[in-house]
Amino acid sequence: MTFQIKRVYDDVSADDGYRVLVDRLWPRGVSTERARLDAWLKDVAPSPTLRTWWNHDPARLVEFTARYRAELEGDADTLRAVDELRQLAVHNPPTTTLLYGAKDPHVNHARILAEYLAESM
Repeated sequence: MTFQIKRVYDDVSADDGYRVLVDRLWPRGVSTERARLDAWLKDVAPSPTLRTWWNHDPARLVEFTARYRAELEGDADTLRAVDELRQLAVHNPPTTTLLYGAKDPHVNHARILAEYLAESM
């Protein structure tokens, strides 16, 4: 199974497979029809405190990655959501697309989440 990331603002593609929004907040200006989600897992996103601290600052990416991975492994709600995401990927192969709202495809939590999931599957 494959995890890929994509901005929720980008056009839907047949290659997307199972589409999961992994942001806590609904993306501005995107209707539910346009998003064409299969699932929305808010609890796999960084905590509000961590997200606010990071503020998508590239200079904080290394520290953010460490803190976010700690959340993925330590918070009970997050653990349940990560397990649910894994199960969705297992039952909906071959591709699961993690959708995010950030502008930068390299400086966002979905990339870190996809790497984390790929390592642990």
